[in-house]
Order: sequence, then structure tokens, then C-alpha cells
Amino acid sequence: MKVVNYLENEKNVKNESSENESSFIRMKKFQFVMLLFFTVILAAGITTIALAFGDEKAVNVGTERSEFNKLYSAYDTLKKSYYKDVNTEDLVNGAIDGMFSALNDPYSDYMNEKEAENFHESISSSFEGIGAEIQKIDDKIVIVTPIKGSPAEKAGLKPNDTIVSVDGKSLQGMSSSEAVLLIRGKKGTKVKLEIERAEMEKPMDISIVRDTIPIETVYGDVNKEGIAEIQITSFSENTSTELVNKLNALQKKGMKGIVLDLRQNPGGLLPEVQKIANLFVPKGKVIFQVEHKDGKVEKAVSENTNGTNLPLVVLIDGGSASASEILAGAVNQSAGVPLVGVKSFGKGTVQSATDLSDGSNIKLTTDKWLTPNGTWIHGKGIEPTYKVELPSYASLSIINPDSKLKKDSNSEEVKTAQQMLNALGYKVDHANGYFDDSTEKAVKEFQRKEKLKVNGVITGDTTVALMNKLREKIQKSDTQMKKAVDVLKQEIKK
Repeated sequence: MKVVNYLENEKNVKNESSENESSFIRMKKFQFVMLLFFTVILAAGITTIALAFGDEKAVNVGTERSEFNKLYSAYDTLKKSYYKDVNTEDLVNGAIDGMFSALNDPYSDYMNEKEAENFHESISSSFEGIGAEIQKIDDKIVIVTPIKGSPAEKAGLKPNDTIVSVDGKSLQGMSSSEAVLLIRGKKGTKVKLEIERAEMEKPMDISIVRDTIPIETVYGDVNKEGIAEIQITSFSENTSTELVNKLNALQKKGMKGIVLDLRQNPGGLLPEVQKIANLFVPKGKVIFQVEHKDGKVEKAVSENTNGTNLPLVVLIDGGSASASEILAGAVNQSAGVPLVGVKSFGKGTVQSATDLSDGSNIKLTTDKWLTPNGTWIHGKGIEPTYKVELPSYASLSIINPDSKLKKDSNSEEVKTAQQMLNALGYKVDHANGYFDDSTEKAVKEFQRKEKLKVNGVITGDTTVALMNKLREKIQKSDTQMKKAVDVLKQEIKK
């Protein structure tokens, strides 16, 4: 993602408006018009603009566009006739926000100063919040993926969960940036999310305590057979450096091959994924292609000089999006690396983010990206070489720790808890949603083993422990990772 500073001289504009001056020479309006005008220019491909202003008693732009007449008229009418005073800055922000909404593109967005600050934090070393990547899809705020080890992951949030409201405030009509402002907050504070999930009959509330979310993006180790299992959770500012350091450390431990886990990786910075692709794609081979608005296609090729020749297998799933799909497509098509898992998310566009001088930011889609063979995967995803599903219990819904499930309760949450108990080896006779005697017995066995209060009720600590134990089982019974390791062993033998 490219960040370009422009409109740097806007701070020097003098506001000399008066009620008697024409609308076109009032400086607040002029500032408004210029923001809109140069946003249009930006969309046409000009990314650096320098403006200089003097003492504007009369302004002659010279590039006045007739299509803005309606805009001027609406602005004048609001300022003059609305029943109470309106804030010029709010009108400016609203107009720009409206233009981006009209694009009907969930990846293009206008961010005010506070939203832009959060945006920059998301690609820095850490931030405070719940730790979940979100996106606006069909006017809904949807979780792309929770960050590894975050409060969101521990609470059981999953990709494709819809956040309906935050602390009782509906997110209907909000941008993803606006939603982030509500969800984030200081470490130790609590936020209540209303969550919808496809298999749930009705939305449920879940409370999450915010924490510091470190943006460590590379995890992994090497097993006794010399196979390194390395996970990249996103592509942030230092991800390529993290990966190189990790590879160097594991090389000293006798690494013979690599399983690179890109599951639940929502993407990130394009330069970072390009650096990583250089490690695995032979020099001169195509990493990805970019198709511009005018149809011109450019190819990004590998500059591999110090890469690794070790056998590689890559894991993908429905949460692998954008930059992770670029990497998966690159190593698969240009280096013959097998992919294991399920079809990826399918995001085939490139965004550029540009800071405005007041600290606000515009992020917009500028190009399509194509795989090395010229395929546009947008809305389609990348199919794995070996399709492998996770166990069915890996897709179970979350249970609200604030709920109190006990004898004779009857609900979808009870059914989910029963399925969790069965998956963990605590026998429930009928996982049908009715909390019967066998369910109570299973809960007490679980509580006894986990050294919890033994009362046969699923709530609070028992609920959290139940979901944590299931997550641990999913990790230990990772059918996709097991297949990837088997495939890698065959690659090592070649």
C-alpha cells in the first residue's frame, strides 16, 4: 500500500469569507471545492499535488467544472437555509464520504483525522483494541479474521461474523473506519458486540475486554524432523524482516523444509509481500501483474538474490485475502509450490492511501492485480492444489460467557455447548439443544478436570475454558497442517 502526502500547503489558506461575497470566493467553500476537485484528480492517477495560496480576495480557479454546480448550490442552500447553523468541516467530510460511498467499493474509504490515526496504528507495532480485521460488505461490518492470540480470537469470533452493534449502537450505514472507532479503546476496558453468524438463529451479545495488540506477524518453529511450520498473520511494516530473522534462526536448528501458513491472513502492505515473494520465487519470474485503469498491464518480477531453495508448501483458507493471495499465487504459479487447504477469500484489487494535511486520509482502489498467469481472482479466490477441510467442530459458533446455560435450558447455545463437549470427549447423549441430565453430568466432569467450580452450569469461566479447550483441540487436530506436512515430506524426498 502506497502512502503519499499531498495538499501540504493547505494549512496556509486564509479564510476571508463573508456573507456578501460570492459563494465561489468564500475560502471555506473554496477549501471544500478544492478537496473534492483534487480527490477527483487523485483518482485519475496524480498522487502528488503542491498548492500555493496568496491573499485570496478574488479567486479564479480556471479549471471550474460544470458538474460541480449542483454541489455548490447544495452547499449554499444548506449554509443559508438550514434551520440551524451547520459546521463547514462536517459538510466537507460528509461530501467526501459520500463520494466514496457512491463508489460501492468496500476497500475505498475516507477517514477523518481520528480514523486515519487508527488506520496508521493498524500497520504499526501495536494498538489497543480487540484485535480483529474488519471490512464493510453489502452494508454490513464483517470480521475478515481475528488476530492470533487476540481478545477477539479468545472470545471465539470467526471470519464472516457480522458485527451488528457496538455497546448498543447500531453499525448500520457506518464505514469500516467508523466502526473501528467504536470497537477500539483503552486496554482493560470492556466492549459489547452484537454478533450475527450464518448458522445462528438470532444475534448474540458478547463482551470482550480490550488489550494491547502487538503486531508481531511471524510465528513458528521447526520440529524434530526438520520441518518448519511458520505462520504469517498479516503483512505489516516489519513482516519481511521478521520472516528473514525467523528463517535464519530455524536454519540453525536444521530446517529441511517449510510449511508457510497463510490461513486467516487478511493481507496488508504490498511492498512487504513482494519482498517475501522474492525469497521463494526464482529470479526473473513473475510475482504478480498490475492492470491499470487504461488497460495497461505491468509485471512485478522476482529479484531473488538471497532466497531459499528449501522445499515449500503453503496453507490457505477462506480468510487468506489480498496480499496473502498474491504470495500464494506467486509461489504456486511461478515456483510450482503446492497449496493446501480450501479456496481463498478472493480480493484482487490494490489500494493506495494518501494523507491529507489535516491528518485525514483517503484510501482508494487504484488497480487490479493479477496472478503470474494473468488471472484476476477477485470474487473467485485461489483454489488449493490439495483441498482439505478442518473437522466440523472447527466451525462451531461462539457461546456468550454472559449466558447462563443450566438444567432444562433449551437453546442453540446449549446445542453448541453439547457439540463442544462431545468433541472434547465428554459424552452428551443428545446434542439437540436441550440441557438434560447427561449434559449436566458432562459439564461437571469438564469443570472437575479443569479445576473450576463444579455446579453443572455453563457460564463465565466455564464457557471461556470450554471454548479455549476446543481451540486447542482444533490446533492439535489440524487436518490441513497434517496434509501440508505430508506433502512437504514428499517434496523433500524429490
